[in-house]
Amino acid sequence: MAARLRSAAARLRPALAGARGGRRLLGTAAASAEVTADAGAAVANGVARWEPMGAREYYDYRRAIYGDITHKAILVDAAGTLLAPTEPMAQVYKTIGQKYGVEYSEDEILMRYVNDGRPFWQHIVSSSTGCSDLQYFEELYQYYMTEKAWHLCDPDAGRVFQALRRAGVKTAVVSNFDTRLRPLLQALKCDHWFDAVAVSAEVAAEKPNPTIFLKACELLGVKPEEAVHIGDDRRNDLWGARDAGCDAWLWGSDVYSFKEVAERIGVEVTS
Repeated sequence: MAARLRSAAARLRPALAGARGGRRLLGTAAASAEVTADAGAAVANGVARWEPMGAREYYDYRRAIYGDITHKAILVDAAGTLLAPTEPMAQVYKTIGQKYGVEYSEDEILMRYVNDGRPFWQHIVSSSTGCSDLQYFEELYQYYMTEKAWHLCDPDAGRVFQALRRAGVKTAVVSNFDTRLRPLLQALKCDHWFDAVAVSAEVAAEKPNPTIFLKACELLGVKPEEAVHIGDDRRNDLWGARDAGCDAWLWGSDVYSFKEVAERIGVEVTS
């Protein structure tokens, strides 16, 4: 193992030597060397974007240590990465709320909305709409546990997660969510894609607290450095995962599809 580490470090060294003050490598705390933003353009899934210099060397480095598949586990954020609301929150609050006497416009609801990341939704609904009707709250609360309220961000996600599972890569959802997440994943028929779910309401820790990432790794039986987390929030997902010792890629910036994620760690996804 020591010889493999020295060999990998030797291949990575030229890329690190030329790096100056720009973006980080696509990865983690384990490969935190800075690279310039003046990188060549890459095209993935028809989307052209700048690729950090040294990314290929970083993947070679990982493969030298871990083999052809660079990560043993994929951790995935829920809202904003795996799932997205079907309709804007304010629109849903107003539409359902009209029969309960809600008179605020969508803009007024948005201005009053308090997103504190905790399962105090009754207070949030009442504060943002001015309606304290318990039946209204219950209808909204139940609605966001159904497949009508959400859709998959990546329509090919199912095919990709099946390929990951076949390749022996473990998968988990890591989310700041309440106890509705599990029945929601079941309603969307994607709960079987994952080996574990680490949800803040059950773990008693919210991202970016490293505890929730460490719990996900514990549930999967992997070390943090063997996992990569995918999420759309720089603070909660990237910084939190890296503080826990995991790799982390930003959804919509570092990666744009789960197929890209799979192929970057060395798993081929067939049509």
